[in-house]
Amino acid sequence: MIVFDLECINGHVFEGWFEDRDDLNRQQEQGLLQCPVCDSFSVNPKLSAVAIRKSTSSGPAGPGQEMAAQAQMDFIADFAEKMTQYVENNYENVGTSFAKQALEMHYGVTEFKQIRGTTTKEEEKTLEKEGVPVFKLPILNKDNEDLN
Repeated sequence: MIVFDLECINGHVFEGWFEDRDDLNRQQEQGLLQCPVCDSFSVNPKLSAVAIRKSTSSGPAGPGQEMAAQAQMDFIADFAEKMTQYVENNYENVGTSFAKQALEMHYGVTEFKQIRGTTTKEEEKTLEKEGVPVFKLPILNKDNEDLN
């Protein structure tokens, strides 16, 4: 079994338990996922934090452990790159007007759309206080591939 965080079109977040990712996709395609708060059938999985389990052995890492650790790091890097590409391709970059536009959508002044942008700490506090759901992502710097 695997647990996914799900979110409806109205911003309600809840958990769903599935056999695997294919089971989630099948239920979503068949319209079986429903928000328990507002009964909306427009439900999508949320991006979740990635957890890495550390080895419990205290001895030096052998070649197999080093390869496994490198495979995990490669997976995380690939996932971060795909996530960044998805956001860049599917969310409109509104730059520094993110907070203003998010509040307008939250209160129904403008129609909902997927946006991305930047906020100040003060704007973040305002969005949180107003109950605007926001998900912060680190920005991957592509300008200089030599930097860590």
